[in-house]
Amino acid sequence: MMANDLTGNLRQMIAVLERERQALASLDADELICSTRDKESLCDILSPITPDTLDSETRGLAETARQLNEVNRRVRNLLAANIAARIDALSGAAGHHRQASFAHA
Repeated sequence: MMANDLTGNLRQMIAVLERERQALASLDADELICSTRDKESLCDILSPITPDTLDSETRGLAETARQLNEVNRRVRNLLAANIAARIDALSGAAGHHRQASFAHA
């Protein structure tokens, strides 16, 4: 992969991660699905790249993407925990659905 392609693909990944963050903030399920598909596609494209092939610019872009992905992961986990707490409050069985989901795993 040429350096320009790599830079462009990493910039695309950052844009997709920013779109995902907006979708999480607005709870836009359709956009979350689209951004997940786009992330997977870009990951497939970037999969042959190794850290030793990165220059300082692409390393910085990769680090930015990593940080954005981590923030988005934390937001997703917080949303899931919030929903779990609400379900627990509604059902009156704190932690019950989590235990049941582990039993099916």
